[in-house]
Amino acid sequence: MAKSRAAAENDVVTIKKYANRRLYDTERSCYITLEDLGTMVRDGREFRVVDAKSGEDITHNVLTQIIMDEETRGETLLPVNFLRHLIGMYGDKMQSVVPQYLEASMAAFRKNQQDVRSAFEGALGANPLAEMTRRNMEMFQQAAGAFIPGAGNSKAKDAEIAALKAEVADLKAQLAKKN
Repeated sequence: MAKSRAAAENDVVTIKKYANRRLYDTERSCYITLEDLGTMVRDGREFRVVDAKSGEDITHNVLTQIIMDEETRGETLLPVNFLRHLIGMYGDKMQSVVPQYLEASMAAFRKNQQDVRSAFEGALGANPLAEMTRRNMEMFQQAAGAFIPGAGNSKAKDAEIAALKAEVADLKAQLAKKN
C-alpha cells in the first residue's frame, strides 16, 4: 500500500509559486503560466502548487485563480444563480458537506458524459459524419416520397411491390383451389 501511494505521489508534479507570481514546474525545470496549468488539468495531469518560500500547499487558491481567469475570458461556465448559492453556503451549517456533494455530483456528471460519448461513438461507427449523412438522406427521401411522386426510397417501393405481387399470387392460388 505504501509503495503504490509513493508511486502515486511521484506522478504528482510539484509547481513552485514565487513571490513575483511566477510558477516553476519542477518536473520540466521551466517557468509556466496559469494557462499551462489549465492545460495540465484538462490533460488529467496531477500537480500541486506550493509557495516557494513557506512550502505551504496553495493548489486550491491557484485552481480558483484559473477558474476566475477562464470566467473573465467571456465563456462563462458557472451561472450567476449557482455562484450566488455557492456564496450563500459559506458560513452555513451545511458548509462542510458541500465539497463532498459537489465532488460526487461532478464525478456522476463526468461518468454520464463519458457514457453518452461512448454510446454516440458506438452507434455511429468509425465515420460518424458519413453515417449521419446517410441517415439524413434516407429520412429526406422518405419525407419527400410522401409529397413528391417517385422521390421516395426505391428499395422500400420495390419491397412493397414484391409484397403485393406475393399477395396477389396467394389470392390466385386460393381461387384456383375453390374452382
